[in-house]
Amino acid sequence: MRILGIDPGLERTGWGIIESEGSRLSFLAAGVILSKPSEAMAVRLNRIDSQLSQIVESWKPDSAAIEETFVNKNAASSLKLGQARGVAIVAPARAGLTVAEYSANTIKKSVVGVGHAGKDQIGMMIKVLLPTAGQLTADAADALAVAICHAHHAQSALKAG
Repeated sequence: MRILGIDPGLERTGWGIIESEGSRLSFLAAGVILSKPSEAMAVRLNRIDSQLSQIVESWKPDSAAIEETFVNKNAASSLKLGQARGVAIVAPARAGLTVAEYSANTIKKSVVGVGHAGKDQIGMMIKVLLPTAGQLTADAADALAVAICHAHHAQSALKAG
């Protein structure tokens, strides 16, 4: 199963593609979609949508997964992140993919073993689990962690079913 993992953000949306065959995971690609705060919101959201759509078209994943957002103390920041997340969900859904959603704690627990792991711990585990991934930004590593979490949960669902 080929999985697209998404770490949503308005300035930096991380994405990662893995292949999952049983318990074996393989790195395929990862990157970050960037936008500038000086750009209009519509331009920024359109960039996330169009680039994620291109990624889906190029890599043809079987499913997608995205990190759930937590509520910020700053309502305006939460609203902006929610808009970016909405666009990031729609892009793979438009292509007919199911999009699973996981909390940050569930993702961290799946990859590191504890729900309150730091970004450095996630990055280290991504290097262990996907050694061919090379040097990654934190956002790309987080997106790969989302994909790995989905692979683990999909595998558990297959065993249970």
